Amino acid sequence: FIQMLRSAKKRDVLQLLRRAPEETRPFLVEAAVATQSVASLAALSDFLDFSQEPKSLLEKFLYTAAFSPQPSGELLHLVLDKLAGKQLAPEIWETGILAVGSLVGKLCQQKLCGLQVVERGVETLLGGLRGAKEEPEVVVSLLALGNARLPETIPTLLEHAEHGPTAVTSAATSALQRFPAPHISSKVKRVMRRIFHQKRQSYDKTCRLAAAEILLDNHPLPMDVINILLATSEMEAEVATFLVLKVQNRLRDHHHLARNIMKDIMGDPRINNYNFFSKAGISSSFSGPLTATQDLTSTFGLDLLFLEGGFLRKSISDFSLLSHGQRLRAAQVTFEAQGMESMMGENLSEGEEEPELMAGMAATFFDVQLRPVIFFQGYTDLMAKVLLSSGEPTSVVKGNLLLMDHHQVIPLQSGLQVTVRLQGGLGLDISADMDVSIWEQELKTSVSARGSFAMDFQAELDSPVLQATLRSQTEVETSIHFDTKLRFSSSPVLMCLQLREEQVPYR
Repeated sequence: FIQMLRSAKKRDVLQLLRRAPEETRPFLVEAAVATQSVASLAALSDFLDFSQEPKSLLEKFLYTAAFSPQPSGELLHLVLDKLAGKQLAPEIWETGILAVGSLVGKLCQQKLCGLQVVERGVETLLGGLRGAKEEPEVVVSLLALGNARLPETIPTLLEHAEHGPTAVTSAATSALQRFPAPHISSKVKRVMRRIFHQKRQSYDKTCRLAAAEILLDNHPLPMDVINILLATSEMEAEVATFLVLKVQNRLRDHHHLARNIMKDIMGDPRINNYNFFSKAGISSSFSGPLTATQDLTSTFGLDLLFLEGGFLRKSISDFSLLSHGQRLRAAQVTFEAQGMESMMGENLSEGEEEPELMAGMAATFFDVQLRPVIFFQGYTDLMAKVLLSSGEPTSVVKGNLLLMDHHQVIPLQSGLQVTVRLQGGLGLDISADMDVSIWEQELKTSVSARGSFAMDFQAELDSPVLQATLRSQTEVETSIHFDTKLRFSSSPVLMCLQLREEQVPYR
């Protein structure tokens, strides 16, 4: 369909979009964005009316743009024009600003940072952050800067990480975690040390743990590793258990930057002893390989951080691809519940503010952070959701993405030339759900991910005397379901984890 659209005129594409039945329009919009021809982008510009179109179609357009493997400046221009100077629904503005961050980051990776439209995109991101009045707007603007990963925005992220309220600090540290090691400078590490060791103010435990991870994952100094381990002796059992497991995971990971440093430190019995490594919490952190070849390793990681009373504070399930020193976060889903301490009758740590009751989810796919989903905020909202729950899972992302698009002409020694075309597409349907039962004292979370990948390869030799074509088509379908169930009515807390993978047809 993309190949067909590439040769179509604007008039034809526009007619196709306007006459299509409502249920096929999302697919046509995805294809037109993926095509990125002048005609298809001009047709989309005329067709999409951000004041009238249904939210689902606008979100589809913005997410498809955000996932473009090699976006053009024209695509960013179209997104910026559609967002500029309009009264948009909050979710459309949030999705749009995250898409702008992704597009700016990818254009800069293509060495196109100097384009005027990219500079306009950066100003839109920073202007959105400066003009944000509500906390959720600040959070989304910081996550958009994480999508862009521009080194010049690091001072802004550090300022918000160190001096913001919990949600802002969490978003800023999360954005900083996405920068590659060369950009995590000594200045960044100094701020992370102040957050972890709470030098200037108190921070939420999740923010301190994120700061510790940044220190451990980016060419850490031996003293940082030692100080983090020493700090565990004064921490609550759950946080200490979680941190110690993080360090042990890095020791098992042969690709980790800090493995040798940690190995040397563990040789010292003053650090590697029962006093530090005997914390008996139920929090856990695990990561290990799913598949490994000479060029590519895919890993699955699961982090579960509990409160002292056994309630789940945060869970992160992560599927990543590692190749030649580069890491691609293929899928990461984070569930977070805060403010449950008071409901469970727990005492807060000294100096820690009582957070608002809230549960939500954040997801990252192919290194693009999606709009956070809030399940409930505040006790009244929780009770309304419990009483009026539809039982339907929340759709996180659903659609078709063009992942690979390669065209090359290869001259042969004989004087002939071969034309090679490679296209790869992904159909994705990911939903998640979180269910809190106050009466049963149970918490359930579930993530369902269904995907199908199709790749089309064609090599063509065309000359006056000889014509030959080699073609191959590959299709893979898979679905993974990850469920957690916690019952905290008794002690110890009962926990069930289930990872189900259905059979993978490969054609």
